[in-house]
Amino acid sequence: MFDFEKICSKTPLPLCAVIKSGRHFILSNSTTIHDFNPQSLHTGILPRCYARSIDVANTMIFNVGNSFVNIGALGVLLMILYNIRQKFTAIGRAEYLHFFQLALLMIIFTLIVNTGASPPGSASYPYFVAIQIGFAGACCWNLLVNAFLGFNLWEDGTKKSMFLTRGATFIGFAANFLAAILTFKTVKTTGTMDKAHTTALFVITYVISGIMLLVYTVCQLLISVFVVHNLWVAGAVMLGVFFFVAGQILVYGVSDKICKGANHYIDGLFCGSLCNLFTLMMVYKIWDMTTDDDLEFSVTIHNEDGVVYNNALK
Repeated sequence: MFDFEKICSKTPLPLCAVIKSGRHFILSNSTTIHDFNPQSLHTGILPRCYARSIDVANTMIFNVGNSFVNIGALGVLLMILYNIRQKFTAIGRAEYLHFFQLALLMIIFTLIVNTGASPPGSASYPYFVAIQIGFAGACCWNLLVNAFLGFNLWEDGTKKSMFLTRGATFIGFAANFLAAILTFKTVKTTGTMDKAHTTALFVITYVISGIMLLVYTVCQLLISVFVVHNLWVAGAVMLGVFFFVAGQILVYGVSDKICKGANHYIDGLFCGSLCNLFTLMMVYKIWDMTTDDDLEFSVTIHNEDGVVYNNALK
C-alpha cells in the first residue's frame, strides 16, 4: 500500500508533521537513524529538504514562498467568485459558487497549516490538517456533481440540485476529515505508523478523489464535443489536466530536488500551489466558456422605454 514514509521524506506535506515513522528516522541532512524508539519521538517525519522559515516579530513563519502563492490565490478566487455572481442566468451558477467558496476555505486552512499559524506539534494542528484534507476532498465530491450539470439531467439552481451539491460536499468533507483525524489518532496512540493504519486515508483521499476528478474531466470533454461543440473548451480541459498532473509530479516526485536546486528558498509545495491555482482558474474558464451562450434572456435598458426583455436565445 501507499508508503507515506517515503513520500514524507521527500515532500513536507502538512500531514507529515503528524504521522511518525515506525522503521527509520530521516534527518534533514539525509542521515538515516534505524535504531530509535518511536514512542519518544514527538515530531512527524522530517523531509530531507524543505523551504526556509523566517522570524517576523518573534513569530516563526514556514514556507514563505508557498504562503505568498496561497495569499495570491485568495485574491484570484475572490475575483472568480465576483465574476460568477455577475452571470445571473448562467447554468450552474449557484453550484460553481459553492465549489469556489469551498476552494477559498481550503486555501485559508492551507495557509494556517503551512505558515505555522497552528504550529506543528500543537494539540490543534492535527485538526487543522484534517480540516484542510476534508475541504480538499469536499471540492472533489462537489466537482463530481457539477460534472453532470451540462447534460441537463436535472435543473440547475433548484433545491434538488443544491441538495445534491451540498449533500455530496458534506459526505466528501466528513469522509476525508474522519479518515485523516482517525489516522492521526491511531498513530498518536500506537506511537508508530503501520501501512495498515493509512490504508483508509490513502483510499479516500487519493484514490476516490482521483476517480472523481477523472469523471469530471471526461464529462467536460464530452460536453465540449457533443453539447456545446466548442473545441476550445476541450483545450481548456486538457490545459487544466496538464497543470494538475504537473503539480502532483512537482510535489510528490521532485520536491526535494527543487528545494536543493533553489537553495532551500522554495520546495515542491510552492510549485504545486501555483499549478493548483492554474487548475482552479481552468475550472472557472471551462464553466465560463460552456455557459457564455446559455442565457435564457437578455435585458436591455432604454432611457425612455424602461426595461425590455428579449426572450430570444443569443
